[in-house]
Amino acid sequence: MENSNSPWGRIARPLPGSLPASPARIVLIVLALMGLWTAYYTIPAESEGVVLRFGKYIHKVPPGLHFKLPYGIDGVIAVPTQRQLKLEFGFFSPGATNPDQAGLEPGKERSMVTGDLNAALVEWIVQYRITEPQDYLFAVRDPGQTLRDISESVMRAVVGDRTVDEIITIGRQEIEDTSLQRMRALAELYHLGVFISQVQLKNVNPPEPVQPSFNEVNRAQQDRENAINLANGDYNKAVPRARGEADQQIRAAEGYRFKRINEAEGDVAAFSAVLEQYVKAPEVTRMRLYLETMGEVLPQAKQSIVVDDTVQQILPMLPLSTAMPEEKR
Repeated sequence: MENSNSPWGRIARPLPGSLPASPARIVLIVLALMGLWTAYYTIPAESEGVVLRFGKYIHKVPPGLHFKLPYGIDGVIAVPTQRQLKLEFGFFSPGATNPDQAGLEPGKERSMVTGDLNAALVEWIVQYRITEPQDYLFAVRDPGQTLRDISESVMRAVVGDRTVDEIITIGRQEIEDTSLQRMRALAELYHLGVFISQVQLKNVNPPEPVQPSFNEVNRAQQDRENAINLANGDYNKAVPRARGEADQQIRAAEGYRFKRINEAEGDVAAFSAVLEQYVKAPEVTRMRLYLETMGEVLPQAKQSIVVDDTVQQILPMLPLSTAMPEEKR
């Protein structure tokens, strides 16, 4: 029998088939939902995940869906290891997603002094990629700003070793290569966990107050280069032509020399042959030479008169020049 004076007798009894809504059950349900919500994570395709347990590095995970200990026991930092990042010095591009891409004072970054104590405004870009997420996150306090400081110090040192003309004209490639090698060495020394792929000079100009005078000097240098190129072109045309003509004259003279030598050697050989026959039979050879000579000379004579001191009258010579063709027929 129920005692109405007892305080427990006034408590309402639960209906049959229903469960009491206790706060502990609600807390358990909320904790279970939070555990499920914090037990998985997704790493983007261009990144790697660094898993931390109570703030201590555990391991790296590739892109995709992964699970971890819930309730904040494990933490995950996504590091964009497959993205090509860049740092801009002396200028900035709007809409940059990398927080370290632009500096706080671009005007001071691009103001430099060259090796010949001239002022120059130098703008450049450093492109890099994160290769070791653990070193990038934990080796230095602020890796992005550290890389910016390294890049600026190296560029100022390289520019300070060269003249303003080298920086603006012929020395750009050498400056880029030298700066790249030095930045890579310092990044490896500080264990930044990045790989610097390229250093590119953008705009290199003198300060605005002296820029018109500098432009005049550049135009004068360009005019000088154009005049030199034109002179070299004329030189390249005239000198080969003169050399060709000289070679032609030399070869013609050499040909004439060989011709005269061969003719002289032939005459000597012919004379030697005649002399040999003359030694063997002087009278016969003398007569043969006389007759051959007269055979060559007389056909060229028109009408000749032969005078002999033993002859009392003048005897006309037969016109052999007209008789010779008849004899040939």
